[in-house]
Amino acid sequence: MVHAERAALIADLERLDDDAWDTESLCDGWSVHEVVAHLVDVAMTTRVGFMVDMARARFDFDRQNARGVARARGASPQETLERLRRAASRTSTPPAPLDTRLVEEVVHGEDIRRPLGVTRAYDPEAVVRSLRQQARTSRAFGGAKELLTHVRISATDGDLTIGDGPDVRGTALALLLAISGRRGALGELDGPGVPTLASTSPPTVTPEGPSASTATPA
Repeated sequence: MVHAERAALIADLERLDDDAWDTESLCDGWSVHEVVAHLVDVAMTTRVGFMVDMARARFDFDRQNARGVARARGASPQETLERLRRAASRTSTPPAPLDTRLVEEVVHGEDIRRPLGVTRAYDPEAVVRSLRQQARTSRAFGGAKELLTHVRISATDGDLTIGDGPDVRGTALALLLAISGRRGALGELDGPGVPTLASTSPPTVTPEGPSASTATPA
């Protein structure tokens, strides 16, 4: 599923002109180009390499993410895209559950696509697995475990309910984006728990760490 998402994103990126890569993504402070570079970096990351990078970044997730973007970004969008093509079939991963790789591809895929008006019909299983992964991951590692002690989310396009509190209803994709700090998705949700979700929603997150929003883009 991770490889399928990478292939789909590559196909969408191939249709963009270079100017589109400068578009601000949903990931605060990062352009489309920088999010793609981040995806290249995490696709190349190994368990040992991640720990080495974290040590060099003095165990600061934001600094580690920013260093990764600088390392993976090419001199042009087409160079970065070619790097993504070369990395797309890799199976390496940081020391994290494999479903975090799905979170990466789906959430960052939407970070890129939505500002550009590009849509994708995601594999429902990929979205649900991503949503469940975010729900059981603590905020310190980019998840929404603590958030879901305040609200209960229910997918309108599947049999999925998680959390405790007033209801928030929406598609699994919209719920995934909302609990991952993409506030634009809040307008796609309804239910008495939406104000609570909006007031306690985490900052924009990336699944390796607490936020990408405070990272300094390369």
